Amino acid sequence: MRIVILGSGSGSNAKAIIQAQQAGQLGKANCVALAADREGVPFLGHAAILGIPAEFLDPGSFRTKLDGEAEQKWIERILEWNPDLIVLAGLLRVLKPPFINAFSGRIINLHPSLLPAFPGLHSIRQAHEYGALYSGCTVHWVTPTVDAGPIIDQTAVRIEKGEPLESIEARVHAAEHRLLPDVIRRLSLGELSFPS
Repeated sequence: MRIVILGSGSGSNAKAIIQAQQAGQLGKANCVALAADREGVPFLGHAAILGIPAEFLDPGSFRTKLDGEAEQKWIERILEWNPDLIVLAGLLRVLKPPFINAFSGRIINLHPSLLPAFPGLHSIRQAHEYGALYSGCTVHWVTPTVDAGPIIDQTAVRIEKGEPLESIEARVHAAEHRLLPDVIRRLSLGELSFPS
């Protein structure tokens, strides 16, 4: 199973996927490329571990989404890598229907909350400020409605009374680093199903 990972920032989840592949813990999945919507971000550096392509793809003029000509260029470039699965690991852009349709049923996203609770940005902070007893992370299929696609798997992280936000964030990120590679592994082995 060929994987392309898309991201925007530090790339800690991309690194977790790559390290799982190196350790033989990614089943039949192999990461073949990384692409980012920002130049020079640490995310792109993780590709060197596997010696695979890592590219900045121009996102165009919009700050929060891919649209128009930029979107079409992304589609064309990613198609050249022939992915079986596209993994959104911290990509801070909304994907529109043309992109989603081009890779229909092959895009997963990692979100730092127990969806459907706290969709959108700053989810861990939202849970903390709300006084939720649990935060966590969700891997779901990407649909045109943001953070609303069918849930594949989740990991809950209990929020301790008075726990500072930074501590919660660290524990949620640690959970992400376990959950996302495991979902990819199970998809590659047929233990989880792709949408029909």
